[in-house]
Amino acid sequence: MIQLIDVEKHFKKPIRGKGVAGMLKTLFSTKHTVVKAVDGVSFAVDDGEAVGYIGANGAGKSTTIKMMSGILTPTSGEILIDGLHPYKSKERNAVLKTIGVVFGQKTQLWYDLPLTETYDLLRHIYDVPQAEYAKRLGELVELLDMKPFIDAPVRTLSLGQRMRADLAAAMLHNPKTLFLDEPTIGLDVLVKRNLIDAINEIRKEYNTTLILTTHAMSDIELLCKRVIILDAGKVLYDGTLDSVKHMFGDKRDVTVRTKQPIDKDELSGVFEIERLTSEDGGKMTTVTVDASRVHMNELLNHLLTNYAVEDVKINETGIEQVVEKIYEKNNIKVDGMEIRAHGDSIGDIKEEAGEDVGADK
Repeated sequence: MIQLIDVEKHFKKPIRGKGVAGMLKTLFSTKHTVVKAVDGVSFAVDDGEAVGYIGANGAGKSTTIKMMSGILTPTSGEILIDGLHPYKSKERNAVLKTIGVVFGQKTQLWYDLPLTETYDLLRHIYDVPQAEYAKRLGELVELLDMKPFIDAPVRTLSLGQRMRADLAAAMLHNPKTLFLDEPTIGLDVLVKRNLIDAINEIRKEYNTTLILTTHAMSDIELLCKRVIILDAGKVLYDGTLDSVKHMFGDKRDVTVRTKQPIDKDELSGVFEIERLTSEDGGKMTTVTVDASRVHMNELLNHLLTNYAVEDVKINETGIEQVVEKIYEKNNIKVDGMEIRAHGDSIGDIKEEAGEDVGADK
């Protein structure tokens, strides 16, 4: 089990004056401001659970992952991985043998070495027995379709190949817990889906606990049933993904290019439409609906039947929109004002959703 108890992480930011003189003074000045990257975060994750840890840029997601993996030490509070502290020197090695970490924008692979040699080094680092290592590597190479590049130097790999190789590296020692920090960033649709499928297979096979940070809601939907939404270092929401959608609506933007303009009144008479905007003389139309109220297949069938559709694109609600809705529900003022993210306001939201308020973490 993973437990975070009132965890905070502060960073000191020097106060810099203007120009070159101000920069030089900063080198010898002790004046600084304190930035709370993580501010009183508490939650628990059970063994085998998959949790999406999401929020806008700068919310404190990666900082939390780095503390849970022992890279950073909390300023205050406590983090326990199966009863051990990942950031304490006497307990760190024991924790590291039970976790795997993938950072989408950083690699743990050796740039000039072939993958096979990189993995052999990791086998020695994690003290994995040779027979277990060979079996494990064979399974991962097959699952992640790495045979075409398993002997290639890391520097020659494409981004998609490198991400698969990083995932294999994180799983070689059969970790109990896997931390993924934006693992699909920059990947094309097919590679991304294959990687997600592979992560799901690994979870099912080994009952791996998963904590995922990402801006892509599609990744969360495919991997996680529970989400923790973070902003300005505070937990805004901790509950099921279905509850989030129920509370704030599963919004979809359906953009269609047609030969003739879409009749807004006609479409509104059939479906519950939240917004309809047109451009290019009405030939490019975006219809916004709540997917929990409007069946997407019925809407698409209606458009294809009644209009000469040349192209269709569907975009789902992004994490930024979800967080924005939470702000609205909490009457939170973002610009220059303190964010009120705890207490009765979150309870009020859960009551609206019919969720047990006492389950708030």
